[in-house]
Amino acid sequence: MGDIKVGIIGAGAVGETMLKAFQEHSETIVAGVTDGNLERLHHVAAKYNITPYKNSKELVSDDQIDLIYVAVPPNFHYPLTLEALNHNKHVLCEKPLANSLEEAKIMMDEAVKRNLIHAVNFPTIYRPAFKKLMQYKEAGFLGKLRRIEVHCQFEEWPRPWQHNSWITSRSQGGFVREVFPHYIQMIQQLFGKLHGIQSILEYPSDQLLCETGALVTAKLEDGTSVLINGLSGIGVKEKIRFELFGTEGFLSLNDWMELLVSRRGKEPIRAELPAENHLQNFICDLVKAIKREASEIVTFNHGCEVQSVLDKILFQAGSHFSSDKE
Repeated sequence: MGDIKVGIIGAGAVGETMLKAFQEHSETIVAGVTDGNLERLHHVAAKYNITPYKNSKELVSDDQIDLIYVAVPPNFHYPLTLEALNHNKHVLCEKPLANSLEEAKIMMDEAVKRNLIHAVNFPTIYRPAFKKLMQYKEAGFLGKLRRIEVHCQFEEWPRPWQHNSWITSRSQGGFVREVFPHYIQMIQQLFGKLHGIQSILEYPSDQLLCETGALVTAKLEDGTSVLINGLSGIGVKEKIRFELFGTEGFLSLNDWMELLVSRRGKEPIRAELPAENHLQNFICDLVKAIKREASEIVTFNHGCEVQSVLDKILFQAGSHFSSDKE
């Protein structure tokens, strides 16, 4: 099999980041890109010398393209992924996989039926910090796990680089959909499915706007407690922590790429990590999957498991209340 030709639907900030990564990989070629924002489309196409396609239908119909990367807002994941699968393209979809578990399952079933590679874009697990954390966990560094905590603090939402027409919408935006899935996926990869999910969501009075606060509790199969805490519009710079508390050790993945470790009675120290390009590692694994080699990509099956948790957080919350605090 020669170079894998990639078509990209969505030329926003995330789409451009992955476009650049695909271009830099030795076994992938970005063959085309499309976006509903024509000004943005032609800017990105010219910047990277890539063919612009007028719409998704034209892109997925191109017989030369092997893989479609769906990098659009969540409302469009379902129809565009099905469109790509119906043209027998492998699909890499942004997270969350869909807007509901029902949609996600249909996407998964269609991909499986057609024997196509299906993956969700969760590249954080390819970062050296997460891989090191997993090594510590598997070596028994923690002792008995007592609690998992995730804390997502945002001075403002959206962040300065995220301003667009949907990121603040209640229907498909917010940090619960954009950030929490990474950590839900990590927890379930490391420890298995989450159970007993309960949530309290804080919303502004404008019913079109996304959450400003979220408190989520859950349990692992063995009863270990999990807390996921999110808050925006606060007087502190962005800080995201994924913390594992054990009887003998502590691990903290901070802001995606730093790992702090400590043992009982010791101060936390920063773990030494190799200098690796996690996006290139991710694409290497995706290429292996397309070549039908062993890989560890996050499939639509895993995406459905994350979607199930998201649906419970968003649509079965125990309490919703308004807050217009500045």
